[in-house]
Amino acid sequence: MENCEASDWTLNSDLSTETRPYCCSACDGSEKVLRCRTKARSLSSSSDHSSAKFRRTQSLHGPSPVTTFGPKACMLRNPKAVMYIQDPASQRLTWSKPPKSVLVIKKIRDASLLQPFKELCIFLTQKSMIVYVEWKVMEDPAIANDESFTSITKNFCTFREDYDDISNHVDFIICLGGDGTLLYASSLFQESVPPVMAFHLGSLGFLTPFDFNTYQSQVTQVIEGNAAIVLRTRLKVKVVKECREKNGALDEKSLIITKADTEPTRRTKQYQVLNEVVVDRGPSSYLSNVDLFLDGHLITTVQGDGVIVSTPTGSTAYAVAAGASMIHPNVPATMITPICPHSLSFRPIIVPAGVELKIMLCRDARNTAWVSLDGRNRQEISHGDSITITTSCFPVPSICFRDPMNDWFESLAECLHWNVRKKQSHLSYEEED
Repeated sequence: MENCEASDWTLNSDLSTETRPYCCSACDGSEKVLRCRTKARSLSSSSDHSSAKFRRTQSLHGPSPVTTFGPKACMLRNPKAVMYIQDPASQRLTWSKPPKSVLVIKKIRDASLLQPFKELCIFLTQKSMIVYVEWKVMEDPAIANDESFTSITKNFCTFREDYDDISNHVDFIICLGGDGTLLYASSLFQESVPPVMAFHLGSLGFLTPFDFNTYQSQVTQVIEGNAAIVLRTRLKVKVVKECREKNGALDEKSLIITKADTEPTRRTKQYQVLNEVVVDRGPSSYLSNVDLFLDGHLITTVQGDGVIVSTPTGSTAYAVAAGASMIHPNVPATMITPICPHSLSFRPIIVPAGVELKIMLCRDARNTAWVSLDGRNRQEISHGDSITITTSCFPVPSICFRDPMNDWFESLAECLHWNVRKKQSHLSYEEED
């Protein structure tokens, strides 16, 4: 009898072991069992449980996926790879201390912006704000020779691009102009970027949601911390070039006799890009021929006029003109768009924001390529050079007029006239009969 009881206990133990949910060392044991072999559940109870567990909320992101698959499989959790995505609806501007300094960026050589610039600077001075402006703005004769404005300009803090570092001195940025002023503001800060408030005083204005007619109330709200922000992803771009120097000697006639090339030295430059990286064929009449790598693997060779690697913010710029889709800035993704590819099947693709892209000139390329970063820093790419692109951890916090969703769709409608069409008329009673 004791043996039978022991065997029964062993059998029950085996069954309980089989039905017990398996958790690896990465699991915390709190995962609920999704499948149980010893107890069947009705469809109604299962659907009620799933609907309660996966009920949608106001978040723009889907529910977190279950990390257990079947009775014994689970996904290994990597603490270093955990990424917390904040709901865009909850992204609000918060000041740890009241802001004291502001950088005002004005479109250069635009006479229509002189009066708004002066009004804004006077208002900021009355708010006891320290105003930073670029030196070439002060060189404008309309500002330098205005004696009535001298009492304001004498308190300005000026800087020169590529010479003075103001990253730790500016609390937030105000842009007066078009989308180019926001791109320029991004280029001034290669690491952390202060919040940017952009007024629509240019031509297109997709990235500039604020109307200058109400600048006083809008700026006051930003200073008080009453504003929503959208984090615009940037790309970290490394351009690596091989530099070869010639070894030579002088002969009797003082002519240089080249013997051999020295070992190539590499020169690396790093950039922060808000819109896109464009690799094209430059002035050559040949097709560009570049290899595209993703996480070290060759995925394709681009043969055409070039290729665009853009952020979600840049998807509504050059990329959309080349036939790409438009991506909301809160979507963590990177878009790859060919420029006039010599292939009917080469369509734009979207890859996760966490991958590493690398572009190199193909060995069989007949000519060099050229790269430009947000329309700036244009340079030639030769054999042996490489362009490495990853997602930067320093986004541009762009201040919203309303919120990230409304501002984006408002820009699509007003600037790009998205889905503008005459409405179809309804059928009359005679046509229905």
